[in-house]
Amino acid sequence: AAHGIGTQIVLSRHRGGVVPTDGVMDISSRDESAPNVATIALSPSPFAALYQRLQAAGGWLAAEFLAERERWALWLPVALGLGIGIYFSLPLEPPLWLGAAFTAFVALGAAAAASAWPGRRTAIIVIGVPLTVAGLGFAAAQVRTHTVAPATLAERIGPLTLTARIIEVEPLPDGLRLLLDQPSSPSLDEGNRPQQVRIRVRGVQESLGPGDRIRLRAVLAPPPGPSAPGAFDFQRHAYFAGLGAVGYGLGRIEVLTQQTADAGAPALWVQRLRHALGVRVREHASGAPGAIILALLIGETTAIPAETLTAIRDSGLAHLLSISGLHVGLVAAFVLTFFRGSLSLIPALSLRYPIKKWAAVLAVAFAGGYTLLADAPVPCQRAFLMLAIVMLAVILDRRGISMRLVAWAAAVILLVQPEALLGASFQMSFAAVVALVAAYESVSLHRLVPGFAHTPARRALMYLAGIALTTLVASAATTPLSAFHFNRIAWYGLAANLAAVPLTGLWIMPWAVIAVCLLPFGLEGPAFTAMAYGTAGLVTIAETVAAWPGAVSTLPLMPLAALLAFAAGGLWLCLWRRRWRWAGVLPLGIGLATMFTASAPDVLVEGGGKLFAVRDRQGEMIVSSRTAAPMARDAWLRLAGAEEADGNWPKRGVSADGSLACDPQGCIYQAKGYRVALAQTADAVDEDCRSSDVVISLVPVHGSCPAARIVIDRLGLWRDGSHALWLEPDRVRVEAANVGRGRRPWVLQRTVAAEHSTPAD
Repeated sequence: AAHGIGTQIVLSRHRGGVVPTDGVMDISSRDESAPNVATIALSPSPFAALYQRLQAAGGWLAAEFLAERERWALWLPVALGLGIGIYFSLPLEPPLWLGAAFTAFVALGAAAAASAWPGRRTAIIVIGVPLTVAGLGFAAAQVRTHTVAPATLAERIGPLTLTARIIEVEPLPDGLRLLLDQPSSPSLDEGNRPQQVRIRVRGVQESLGPGDRIRLRAVLAPPPGPSAPGAFDFQRHAYFAGLGAVGYGLGRIEVLTQQTADAGAPALWVQRLRHALGVRVREHASGAPGAIILALLIGETTAIPAETLTAIRDSGLAHLLSISGLHVGLVAAFVLTFFRGSLSLIPALSLRYPIKKWAAVLAVAFAGGYTLLADAPVPCQRAFLMLAIVMLAVILDRRGISMRLVAWAAAVILLVQPEALLGASFQMSFAAVVALVAAYESVSLHRLVPGFAHTPARRALMYLAGIALTTLVASAATTPLSAFHFNRIAWYGLAANLAAVPLTGLWIMPWAVIAVCLLPFGLEGPAFTAMAYGTAGLVTIAETVAAWPGAVSTLPLMPLAALLAFAAGGLWLCLWRRRWRWAGVLPLGIGLATMFTASAPDVLVEGGGKLFAVRDRQGEMIVSSRTAAPMARDAWLRLAGAEEADGNWPKRGVSADGSLACDPQGCIYQAKGYRVALAQTADAVDEDCRSSDVVISLVPVHGSCPAARIVIDRLGLWRDGSHALWLEPDRVRVEAANVGRGRRPWVLQRTVAAEHSTPAD
């Protein structure tokens, strides 16, 4: 043990001696003068050598782990998110006591174990604390789910006469979108009446504002489920937003009373302020520039024309429309610089009082007001929490920005809104910030360019270099998330951001602060006009970059396993500081390797039976209608990684590649050796059941289908939602949107009587 295996040692032969078992005894020499002594050599066995290497590696890992003791706390929000993720992944709603009981059991067990074995206290803490925090995340998600629990409409109803109060008014290119509460109608069941509904109205309406009580004719329906398996779950989003129904209005809206709500209700007062600001903006700026001003000031993107919004996304500038750390930071920086500079001009104040701390308090106040005006989206909440702590550090003469600050902001949001973990806003916002903080912890532009003089020109170059580094790091961190949630990657984001970020920071946002400050005096017009010139330049940059060849790539559905691998690798790489952090490259490589393993479905059917899609022999998607179920159509195209549907669905006759043939009774799709029937009438069902491998029917199917392996009828679509089918060599794989979501409170459960049950494979 002292000299290592393979070293020559001397053993004395005596009774009861111990023979080594982890090596081979080789008598290499013998001293005839000392017959009881032999010189032997132990040659190492393969298992012993492997054990030594593993032992050495384990010791190195333990040393690295202990050396990173100050970074352990950064993993607590990760454990919190793990518990929340486990809760939302369950197929059935667990008992309400489960999360709290698990948390208490682990916490008390860890405390007892640490007291009983003080020598192993560190190991017990390392295991027990993350498990306790994960249980806390699980319990927080349970409490949030049972606290929200909005009443949800069970079936489509209307047209009906609806009386309600307006909470929010969002402009659309062709109308308005209204959030209503306290809806009442004789047609609504009082026992299950939604507390809030969202409707869309078209055409010109009279002036409407938050607090107005209105009457209108409307059609209401439950919040829709996913358009395809794995697509965005609007039903879950609506559940946690307290939204019980969606729909559309018919005709003109009648205003019964204006702003009758209690003026002391803070939420409604903020909505009125947002609405009034939007009205003032539209008085001075119109079109796409005015709509972008609304997006930057109050977070409303609904009024931006579709072609402008597409150009902004394809150029990699979509983050400028999502009010987040960039916008909150720019507002706070402008306020801090302006007030500190103004107060420094007064010697009686600047020489006697801490004007920097005064300016920091004002910066927090302005940032908080901006967060409320933006309706407090998750990235904005994260930015404000971080900014408030940074300004507190300024007031207390402490260091502000750190990875621990990001961790606490994430923990607060996850405890208050656990469902935010599943949203693209939370994931992309924190991914970008964590990557940026980790990058700037490791590298400094001033260290990269030592001795770089601070002349104005070189300061400008350093500013652009900072934008370039920030864009590269943030883009690398958010690209997998963008591919997962939106199936798109913008390749020229660096070039677009080098032009757009200085324009936003040095021109648009300062004028935004000035305009808001001048609003009480009615002098905001010139500021909004100047701001509109800047947003028009932003649109020009976006349209120019988006028009470059290959500006954007669309990707097919990305597996969840790939996203989890990217998340694990990115966190390991960013949260640790020592050499072992580079082990995070391995899961990143696994995520990249599995990113393109999922294949798009061969057949898609919308839950209402209004839309079908198939893949032709070239792998392109053909959609049955360009107008029906537009949300499902757009979701299908994203999942297939396509910009537009190629080819034409034949109403009568055969498609160009011969894979699809249609007549008034339905269609026959033949691909990969399978025959799939899309039947629209009962007569077609009888024929298709005798000749097709798969039958998808818009009418209920009674009895058996002798030839069909899979039968999906109208009742199955109504109950299970949209269906996706993969035609594989040995089977037809079917996934239904609602089946994979389980029986959870936000999933609308529909049951079909046994006699109407659909045959299944």
